[in-house]
Amino acid sequence: MVSGVFPPGWSLAQTSSPTEVPSLSSSQETPYQIGPQDVLEISVWKDEILSRKVTVRPDGLITFPLIGEVLVEGRTVGDLAKEMDERLTKFVADPRITISVSEVNSFRIFVIGKVDKPGGFQIGQYTDVMQALSLSGGLTPFAREGSIKVLRRGKQGDQTTFPFDYGEVLKGQNLEQNIVLQRGDVVMVP
Repeated sequence: MVSGVFPPGWSLAQTSSPTEVPSLSSSQETPYQIGPQDVLEISVWKDEILSRKVTVRPDGLITFPLIGEVLVEGRTVGDLAKEMDERLTKFVADPRITISVSEVNSFRIFVIGKVDKPGGFQIGQYTDVMQALSLSGGLTPFAREGSIKVLRRGKQGDQTTFPFDYGEVLKGQNLEQNIVLQRGDVVMVP
């Protein structure tokens, strides 16, 4: 039996084998995608009244003066700035919007099972499995270090399982197993 708690919608019964293990280099080329609870700093050139910090709601939306609700989840800051600029142009001449993510709060992963401190962790965008295990206080003496799994939920609800052998990676072998985690991933240590 697995100790710890899965996030909503997760199940071990729906796992499949990965067709391709994601690499660190391909992940780093992807621009950051905004997620719920992230804090955005939105600056409108020459308009301090409209410029503000907003927190992305759990439904992936923000509310901004004059233009109302805007879907931001899964988008890049450049894409979002372009849309908001176009929408604000109806009300403000030449708005020139700049957006930055001032707080990344949506990048949460879970480490469960035989680790010292199981639970959910707020991580940076390029955190790998070894780093996540370190955040959780490391493996307990009873952990099966060769049977660790990373569970990832896809956008369509499908679940993929990535095997991880702690001992091999610690020895510098099969380092491709030490994948970069994505928001919502679950590292399961039996």
